[in-house]
Amino acid sequence: MGLVEFRDLNPSVNCFQRKFVNEIKRCEEMERILGYLLREVKKADIPLPDRDVNPVAPLPKHAMATMEQLQRLEAELGEVTRNKEKLQKNLRELTEYTHMLRITKNFVQRSSEREPQQAQYEEFPFLEKDAALDYTSMQRLGAKLGFISGLIQRPKIEAFERMLWRVCKGYTILSYSEIDEYLEDPDTVLLRTDDYLRQVLKKASESVCMWFIQVKKMKAIYYILNLCSFDVTNKCLIAEVWCPVEDLGTVRCSLEEGSRKSGATVPSFVNRIPSNDTPPTLIRTNKFTSGFQNIVDAYGVGAYREVNPAPFTVITFPFLFAVMFGDLGHGVIMALFASWMVMCENNRKLKNTRNEIWNTFFEGRYIILLMGLFSIYTGLIYNDCFSKSLNLFGSGWSVKAMFDTNTWTDGDIAANRFLSLDPNVTGVFKGPYPLGIDPIWNLANNRLTFLNSYKMKMSVILGIVHMSFGVVLSVYNHLHFRKKYNVYLVFLPELLFMWCLFGYLVFMVLYKWLAFTAAESRAAPSILIHFINMFLMQGGDTQPLYPRQAALQVFLLLIALLSVPVLLLGKPLYLYWLHNGGGRGLSLSMYRINFADEFLHQAIHTIEYCLGCVSNTASYLRLWALSLAHARTLGIVFLVPVFGLFAVLTVSILLVMEGLSAFLHALRLHWVEFQNKFYSGTGIKFAPFSFSLLPSFDRDGLL
Repeated sequence: MGLVEFRDLNPSVNCFQRKFVNEIKRCEEMERILGYLLREVKKADIPLPDRDVNPVAPLPKHAMATMEQLQRLEAELGEVTRNKEKLQKNLRELTEYTHMLRITKNFVQRSSEREPQQAQYEEFPFLEKDAALDYTSMQRLGAKLGFISGLIQRPKIEAFERMLWRVCKGYTILSYSEIDEYLEDPDTVLLRTDDYLRQVLKKASESVCMWFIQVKKMKAIYYILNLCSFDVTNKCLIAEVWCPVEDLGTVRCSLEEGSRKSGATVPSFVNRIPSNDTPPTLIRTNKFTSGFQNIVDAYGVGAYREVNPAPFTVITFPFLFAVMFGDLGHGVIMALFASWMVMCENNRKLKNTRNEIWNTFFEGRYIILLMGLFSIYTGLIYNDCFSKSLNLFGSGWSVKAMFDTNTWTDGDIAANRFLSLDPNVTGVFKGPYPLGIDPIWNLANNRLTFLNSYKMKMSVILGIVHMSFGVVLSVYNHLHFRKKYNVYLVFLPELLFMWCLFGYLVFMVLYKWLAFTAAESRAAPSILIHFINMFLMQGGDTQPLYPRQAALQVFLLLIALLSVPVLLLGKPLYLYWLHNGGGRGLSLSMYRINFADEFLHQAIHTIEYCLGCVSNTASYLRLWALSLAHARTLGIVFLVPVFGLFAVLTVSILLVMEGLSAFLHALRLHWVEFQNKFYSGTGIKFAPFSFSLLPSFDRDGLL
């Protein structure tokens, strides 16, 4: 059922000395026989049944019957296979002898026609001179010429002739003739044996799937039984499991049903026992959220009762991906591909393929779907469709007004390559584009400058909001684990440090956008200069962004600087005070600490956080960089419209490679910049026992 995780109650016992090791060996022997049957079935091209079977694990007496049946089937199949091979070999040899006798008969007839009526025997004169060998008896009787016939492969004839010449010292005559017929395995002669063998394999193929699943279930059960222990009477089996509290009722009902079906005289029961061990982490997911949870678990499994970032990742991950991959056309292609996978998610051929790359795409089909939908949204905001703008609502800028007010003349058009539209002229700027960036920027010479400024500031704002959200989530961890002091000594200093510096940067960006009109835009001060002057405590000569700006900047900088020693020393000193009986004069065992270790840990955390606020904020600029790179690279494709095939291949490569790049960057932003603000990832994943997790044929490598 997948509700309980069993604990090992025999950690000191070797795996080969446990109670049910012989039963596991028996299951492994049945697996070996089933593997042999499956290979023979595959060799005979007999299809396995397509239907999904899920038989229950057999009882021990039925398991012995299955074992005997498999052994008989293996013996029968082995005997039939050996007989078939032996018959094929004998028939092949007899066929060779038939051809050999036919050809040898022609040799003998030709020799008899040339020889005289009485055979004359010729002695070997050189043998008398050979002192190393005793051929006296042969010389006395006379050496008779004879012949040997046989078959040999064509490529070996020349080597065989040279060997005979050397062995017989030149006294040899070799004649050969090629067989016209090509010798093959005479399957037609053994049709009856083949038919019987195929019948045996076909009968086995009907039950092999069921046997395989039953053996896997039996083996898994015996593995679990080896984790259990017996009581002093050696008659009662004891198991300790981790189980969700809300599933205890289901577990009790399942045990009662199992006892009833097995006919046990002693009923099974469940008792809750206290434990000081940290429980494993259980995150309930479905087919939609499992992919996002896997992204989080790849960083680390959350500690027990720790805030899980997966629900927020469902929205933030595809959104940050789309910020870098914002293109309406690419988003539509990606969303259509993911929609097709979602609609075909129950197709067995797509689910059970052994292609790892395809399995990765298919398991993340809902992630790809959301990434495509968010890319469509950001593509509309950027007004980009394959690097081209869409004029859906009409531009909010008008060139005609420049001529109506005589700001431009025909001479200006002839004398200048580029002219600037002045929004201060009445009728030039009629209002913002209803959705996204005005398409006229696609024709502007300063388009890249405008998009650089827009996307850079947008990236900083998104980064500060994303990181601040991660810091806020840490409050729930502090309160749940009853560390309320962390709210005042860790959370507040962290939040003040970030918002007094980088939050103030976001405020200046938004204030400049809202406070300065088109007429005042040329006189608007630089935000970057003001932010640098804030740290240098200068800027008296520069134009202020708003009244009393310098005083506010000094105040915010002092708060940020004062939050650093609080973050560094607050928690260690408070714990040390509690350790020495502070507060109500009680020395609590839960606050027994090593001050040096605690101070070192907090010092590392402080340095990492303060420097990380700077580096992490800069890291979010990748949103701006990849967004511009994606748009500019795709624009190059449309410079060569003549090469249609090249353009199609380039777009497909961009769609995959740029998408993979944006995916990895979004992954890094979540792991490093977001999750490290509140998520430790030091837990142990809840791994319940379930038959559904057993490997299939393909995954087990049997086929």
